[in-house]
Amino acid sequence: MSGRDATVRCSIRWGAVGLATLIVATAGTADARARHHHRAHHRAASASHYSYNPPVSTMVVDANTGAILEATNPDALRHPASLTKMMTLYLLFERLQQGKLTLASRLPVSAHAAAQAPSKLGLKPGDSISVEHAIEAIVTKSANDVAVVISEAIGGDEPSFARMMTAKARQLGMMHTAYHNASGLPDEAQITTARDQSIIARALRDRFPQYYHFFSTKAFAFRGHTIRGHNHLLGNVAGVDGLKTGYIRESGFNIVTSVHRGNRYLIAVMFGGRTARARDARVASLIDQNFTKTAATRSAPLVREGWENTPVAKAETKAEPKAASTVEAIKRE
Repeated sequence: MSGRDATVRCSIRWGAVGLATLIVATAGTADARARHHHRAHHRAASASHYSYNPPVSTMVVDANTGAILEATNPDALRHPASLTKMMTLYLLFERLQQGKLTLASRLPVSAHAAAQAPSKLGLKPGDSISVEHAIEAIVTKSANDVAVVISEAIGGDEPSFARMMTAKARQLGMMHTAYHNASGLPDEAQITTARDQSIIARALRDRFPQYYHFFSTKAFAFRGHTIRGHNHLLGNVAGVDGLKTGYIRESGFNIVTSVHRGNRYLIAVMFGGRTARARDARVASLIDQNFTKTAATRSAPLVREGWENTPVAKAETKAEPKAASTVEAIKRE
């Protein structure tokens, strides 16, 4: 064999090896890309499924007796979304009741508050807002920037305020609720249950009757604009006088509703509505089906800090045992 032939054969052999290596590498890259695409598609499909078909959780309570009239998965953990703001307002109402703030008090707006994602009022760093307008903005527009303004005014910063929120939840007997922000914007560790939300709904009326009327606000004027609310049951279902709606993709469409007709009171909670309209229709149906079962006289203790130690409250808030994984989730406070 000539030197030239050997050189050619060697070049061909190494060229073949290089081509094979390139093919394997390309195939590996293609496989990796395909696996990545499959995983991304699976995650997107899972998110879409969870977004549009979240599991429903409900609780209907006679506020006069504490009796549970109807419930579906009442102790299953759910993300509260903007239902979180009921606790934000609870702590604000406390400060009003204690005389530490007035409805005319001005609350400063920080850069952190102004930077919150919508829904928001669009406040700017250095602005201020009155306590009264802050309450109205929370109840109607569910303004995330305003929720943070409140948290910083009371707690100094949002994480400290969130710890105050969780501590208050425990004092009220909301044993399966953990707060990590004041607004309800997505946080996987921010959890609650339909049962716990029925407790704070009752507590807001029992503790703060002088401020409870704010939850009936349909619209308010702010800087030349009319800000309208998201709770379309107000004015459309007899006796509905609040409380709060909420939505994030991980929770579906949520609502806590209070109904007052004569001397009868009912609280209806729902998590996991596929749409706001479907949620509202389901809750309206729950109200219709259960209101005639309510009592006209009060027999339950007032819901306030420490009330869960009363015999009646212990019976009302008794929950089913939770799986270990669920207990661990609750511990992330």
